[in-house]
Amino acid sequence: MISVPPEDATYILPIKASRPVVAADFTEYLRWLSSVIREVIVVDDSPPPVFAAHTAVWGGFVRHVAPEPTRATPMGKVGNVLTGIDLASCERLVIADDDVRYDRPSLSRLVEALDSVDVARPQNYFDPLPWHASWDSGRMLLNRMTGGDWPGTLAVRRSILRATGGYDGSAMFENLELVRTVLAAGGREASCLDIFVLRRPSTARHFWSQRIRQAYDEIARPERLLIQLAVLPAAFAVAIAGHWLVVAWIAAAAVALAELGRRRAGGTRVFPFSASLFAPAWLAERAVCSWLAVLSRVVFGGVRYRGTVLTLAANPMHVLRARHGHARSAGRDATPGHTPRYRSA
Repeated sequence: MISVPPEDATYILPIKASRPVVAADFTEYLRWLSSVIREVIVVDDSPPPVFAAHTAVWGGFVRHVAPEPTRATPMGKVGNVLTGIDLASCERLVIADDDVRYDRPSLSRLVEALDSVDVARPQNYFDPLPWHASWDSGRMLLNRMTGGDWPGTLAVRRSILRATGGYDGSAMFENLELVRTVLAAGGREASCLDIFVLRRPSTARHFWSQRIRQAYDEIARPERLLIQLAVLPAAFAVAIAGHWLVVAWIAAAAVALAELGRRRAGGTRVFPFSASLFAPAWLAERAVCSWLAVLSRVVFGGVRYRGTVLTLAANPMHVLRARHGHARSAGRDATPGHTPRYRSA
């Protein structure tokens, strides 16, 4: 049997739990990761008893550390990631939430993508598929036709984030903030629609708790927000006029667009046709939640998050270019001069 060398990369997993996350499948996943990638760093912001329980189970095969206090951020996950970036020994980094499950082909291809770009986004898909995961899959399919999905994982070159000092941990849409920071520093991005990475679905309760918060993220992308805000009044106007056939056609168009996303770049391998049928439901949900997000901005000054209110969705590109202009030469040097093999988003 031929031995395959581990990926020359660091896997950073930020975590914060109120009770130990030591289920056999997750522990075995971490053990497997440690055998296929050069370094696994779990940055754990859990309370001391939970942290100790994690160390007892994982300490033998991953680097299990607490977040550096000087890296603390309003979005606690970002502080964990920044600690991992500081500690990483590899140039290529894979950052992933604890519900993400790579296999070796997807991990290898994403790490390899960093030969050509500075930050790469794969495509998540859910397994298993309870109703709320199918609902969220409708969002993923629409995103595949409108700039790519924003998964719970990505790969980035360490040098470019070290040159910028990291990314803003007060931004709710933290992955967008990371990618924009890389671009502002002169880096290149790729949306890798054909690299599929499994994600375990959350509970239905957690799914519902994120609806307004995720809609709030679109304040960072005003054009998309305006389109989503326009859906609800347009639907009301059509309904009041009694043009129900128009509503049906809009729903059918959403299904058709999602189905095109499902068929794009091999998506039919991981997304069932039923996911396309949920696209109108997600569109209706986002139409309502967009208005609730704007109302939250007006009334509370932001969106509630873990007992506080955060205002910033993500910094505009012009702000980040001004902030990280000094890092642009580092951004250009971070990537070998290869032609990108993936579409830049």
